[in-house]
Amino acid sequence: MNALAEEWIAKAEGDWRTANREMRVRRAPNYDAVCFHCQQCAEKYLKALLQKHGHHIPKIHDLNQLLEYCLPYDGTLELHRDLLKDLTRYAVEFRYPGESATKEDARTALHHAKTLRAFLRPKFK
Repeated sequence: MNALAEEWIAKAEGDWRTANREMRVRRAPNYDAVCFHCQQCAEKYLKALLQKHGHHIPKIHDLNQLLEYCLPYDGTLELHRDLLKDLTRYAVEFRYPGESATKEDARTALHHAKTLRAFLRPKFK
């Protein structure tokens, strides 16, 4: 695997750890941050897959668009289309005033990120 793909994975893992740490906070957890970092984890894993295959890395946050770029390299990712659609909204939805993530939103985001991470990690061995 190339160094840039490894760097994308390292960044994804940092987001994964941050989301999990924030989910465990007992006093004033930031569920918005959990959701955001789960989306970022998924985004960076998809970009790592693109990098692994020498594909240009687009500067986008739409996980469904990234999925379209990834499908020629791994068609089984199609199984996760709905999960990626859910995670995509967390890139911006809770980052600005007017909307806040609930504990349930954060749990769902964490579950989705965990599922995608478990699916993609073996592809980099």
